[in-house]
Amino acid sequence: MSEKVERLREVLSEPGLIVLPGCHDAISARIVARAGYPLAFMGGLAVAAARLGLPDTGLISYAEMLDQGRNICAAVPIPVIGDGDTGYGNAVNVKRTVAGYANAGFASVMIEDQTLPKRCGLAAGVEVVDRSETVARLRAAVDAREAGADILILGRTDAAATLGFEEGLWRAEAYQDLGVDAVYLEGAESPAELERLAARIHLPKVYVTVEGIAEQAVTAPQLDDMGFKIMLWAATMLNVSIQAMEEAAATMNQGGLPERIVQWDHLNRLAGLDDYYAEEERYRS
Repeated sequence: MSEKVERLREVLSEPGLIVLPGCHDAISARIVARAGYPLAFMGGLAVAAARLGLPDTGLISYAEMLDQGRNICAAVPIPVIGDGDTGYGNAVNVKRTVAGYANAGFASVMIEDQTLPKRCGLAAGVEVVDRSETVARLRAAVDAREAGADILILGRTDAAATLGFEEGLWRAEAYQDLGVDAVYLEGAESPAELERLAARIHLPKVYVTVEGIAEQAVTAPQLDDMGFKIMLWAATMLNVSIQAMEEAAATMNQGGLPERIVQWDHLNRLAGLDDYYAEEERYRS
């Protein structure tokens, strides 16, 4: 087991909730790591928007997500969870996706039960596959791990939002029985439902939220009391970046310069220029 996978196992087993911002590229991942977070999460919504300028509606490919993830994992010393969407096909595709994410350096991969093309869980038109295909996907993911893929499996279900909470809970329990390492149930609409999930699922649990979604207005202390492990703000880092860039573009279009701006040396330190200089000096002679 790699050091990052082992470290993620330790983090997930430790008590207390982690309130975590998502990342979408190498520089945002470095900011997360430098801020002291013990892990990072690369989400499909943010990567599709940042890399392609497209919505999270299944338009970004396995190869593009893998390429983005490889850069992110190489940029930081902390473990990274990667969004593997539906596994990009049937159960056989899921096995390839899990192995590919492991080889790219991810410590965990999230596999979900949406139909193809998948979309953001908060978007209109979300549909899920039937129980048998759901189980087949997650069994394939676990099989890939057991066959040697050095990675943890995060099972996600969107069934609660489409077929009702009871169906989502059934699938979450099925994931647990299959041997996944963590569970994320999208679409729980109340603290009472989250309490029921917490009572039935004994694995580390992930809760994902996005700014402005009223039905997800559960607090971090509530989730901590329920025993959730991660409260993920999936797109916050991208959202604040967009606002800053839009404000800067408008200011510069009027002939001004933004007031809130990092200096050149800060950017270079973040990008590792000092480390580059040290390596350059080492080989100079």
